[in-house]
Amino acid sequence: MSTPPRRPRPDRLGEALRVLVRARRATTLPAARATPPSLIEVGVRLASLEHEVGEVRSRVNGVLFAVVASVLTQLVSRVVAG
Repeated sequence: MSTPPRRPRPDRLGEALRVLVRARRATTLPAARATPPSLIEVGVRLASLEHEVGEVRSRVNGVLFAVVASVLTQLVSRVVAG
């Protein structure tokens, strides 16, 4: 008897990032632009994106640290208990 195929887990971080990008684009970009953005505007946007990526990376690292710490705690408790 075969098991039914598993549904892939939703990529919550990826979806959250896509929502943030859509929201930022909706608030910062006018509907129609007569001229392309200047080099300064592009630089400011790039700096903003780098800052956001740094924040997300920091959060992900924090979650990974918490997971590793939890796993190590469980392993140590099993070694001590048994």
